[in-house]
Amino acid sequence: MSLRRGTAGLLATLVLVLGGALIPAGLPLAAAPVAAASGLSTTADARYVVDPAARRVHVTVALVATNHLKDTKTRRFFFDRSFMAVPPGSTGFRITSSGASPRVAATARRSSYTLLRIDFGKQLAAGASRAFSIAFDIPDPGGTATRATRIGTSLVTFSAWGLGSDGATGGSVTVVFPQGFTVDVDAPGVSGPKTDSAGNSVYSTGRLANPLTFIASFAADRPSAYTETALQVPIGSETVPVTIRSWPDDPAWAKRVGGLLKRALPALADSIGLPWTGGRPFVVQEAVSRNATGFAGRYDPASGTIQIAYYADTFVILHEAAHAWFDGRLLADRWATEAFSSLYALEAARTIGETNVTGDALTPALEKVRIPLNDWDGPAADGSASAVDDAEYAAALRLATETAKLAGPDGLKAVWRSIVDGRAAYQPVGSRADLERTTDAPDWRGLVDLFADRAGVDVTPLWTSWVLRKTEASLLADRSAARTTYARILARADTWQLPRVVRDALRVWQYGQATDLLTTASTALDDRDAVEAAARGVGLTVPSTMQTAFEGPQGFSAASAEADAEMAAIAAYASALAKRPASPDLVQSIGLWNSDPDASLASAASAFAAGDLRTTVTDSSIAESVWTSAAAVGRNRILAVSASLAALLLGSWLVFRWYRDRGNRRETVTIDVDTPLADG
Repeated sequence: MSLRRGTAGLLATLVLVLGGALIPAGLPLAAAPVAAASGLSTTADARYVVDPAARRVHVTVALVATNHLKDTKTRRFFFDRSFMAVPPGSTGFRITSSGASPRVAATARRSSYTLLRIDFGKQLAAGASRAFSIAFDIPDPGGTATRATRIGTSLVTFSAWGLGSDGATGGSVTVVFPQGFTVDVDAPGVSGPKTDSAGNSVYSTGRLANPLTFIASFAADRPSAYTETALQVPIGSETVPVTIRSWPDDPAWAKRVGGLLKRALPALADSIGLPWTGGRPFVVQEAVSRNATGFAGRYDPASGTIQIAYYADTFVILHEAAHAWFDGRLLADRWATEAFSSLYALEAARTIGETNVTGDALTPALEKVRIPLNDWDGPAADGSASAVDDAEYAAALRLATETAKLAGPDGLKAVWRSIVDGRAAYQPVGSRADLERTTDAPDWRGLVDLFADRAGVDVTPLWTSWVLRKTEASLLADRSAARTTYARILARADTWQLPRVVRDALRVWQYGQATDLLTTASTALDDRDAVEAAARGVGLTVPSTMQTAFEGPQGFSAASAEADAEMAAIAAYASALAKRPASPDLVQSIGLWNSDPDASLASAASAFAAGDLRTTVTDSSIAESVWTSAAAVGRNRILAVSASLAALLLGSWLVFRWYRDRGNRRETVTIDVDTPLADG
């Protein structure tokens, strides 16, 4: 609930009045400081009866004039008139006295009193007393809402004076309110209320020691059905219904406040840069503060209702109207809500041409009692406030003003827009980055980050001067160090995205956690660089597996573990590549016959680019094994071929011999010596 203080200005000026035959000394604007008529005193029992229907207070005075002098043989002392000062604006004077025809008339009217001349009608002899009945009215003069006297069916404010002559003792003041009013009285020695037979509330003083120093200020209100005025206010592309609830006897307030809001709400929306909050009623209700230092404006975001004191000035009204945007949902810290509501109230006043509208000034006296805004709890729930509260309102406005100068109107709008959109600070960069959102209203720390992120300005010097407790100063140093490290790691990461856990730690100012994460990230990036250098050295394409681990929920340790595995696969590939003969000799060529280690190595390279490290190692090992054993296989093959040829030759020779031997056997002739040979 937002409270905004204001000055009631309800106390009338206390005027000291004297009785006597001459204009008394000490009376405001008296011609000369002459002494009052010596020996004459007047005491008065004054009864003030509040008459809301007639918009007046009816006053009756039981006045007793006493001549304290004594006649001598040669001189006779008497008085024929006296003077009495009554509240300013009093009218309708009447006087009666038994056995005489007195007269009463106003001889001087000033802004602070009205001076009455009371003619006794006949001489008041030495040692004699005479009673008079005087009656007059204190009417509601109308005019400004901050006037001291207001008499109506909903609100009554006026001052009741003690009456009589200078130096007199005795007399009393009685004040009567009709039933139904809640009354606050500011005066010592007033008792009550007591309820009379008619149900009225009666306040009384008893006998007064010094009537002319007594003044009682009354402020009273009576609940009644409000008069509602419906407004349709165009704000951007919307037409927003606004309800003005005023007291039935105060149409001027509804006209003044309604006219002001109809012009100011569109101006506020434009300068803040946000559309109407939407979906909620907006009700502005006339109210009265319950104490002299109380609120002039109060905003209840839950009901969308602003209570505006009947005496509230333009600044207070616009300040409370700005709370329709700065309502506790946009900013978490109360001081920030108050600060920027005040800032935009003044800007709206300038936009719509309201003159002489000023905010809270931080005077030297208030500067002495000012505390850090983070230590300010705000006024009490009843609206009562202290000098510290005055100082904090002024300090908050000063901070908002300086922040606006630094960020500019567009920078402020960008910050408010990002909050409404749920756009967190420290957004990831790059075409693959998704918008990271938050649903929480930022506190003072989140605002520091958002001003840096969205407005491009550093507000930490301002926050140090106005916001932070001494114990919080170290947070800014930690923030600076963490942001420097973050920027360095971000630059190193290049196209690789740091995972959200790092940015979330920065967003909630957990700089110890953020630093630990960034240290681990740096190690992982060292591993990435080593992998890239090693892969580049052997012509391999680095897979995306490590980047996926780095950017994902597995964490930087998983990325480093992946790097270790990739380095092992690269080592296997490099080892195979090292065994590849540049120009195979005959034996190696024979050993490589019918095998394709280059295809295995190419398969290993493809597998590595795809992140299949197992296949990379397996195919690299196959290629390396083929190249390593090529010479031995070649020699074996040569020996095998040689042996085969030798066996073939031997076999051929044996066959040849067999055939030869067989032929020789078929051609052998047996000659019988006893048989003659045939001729030819």
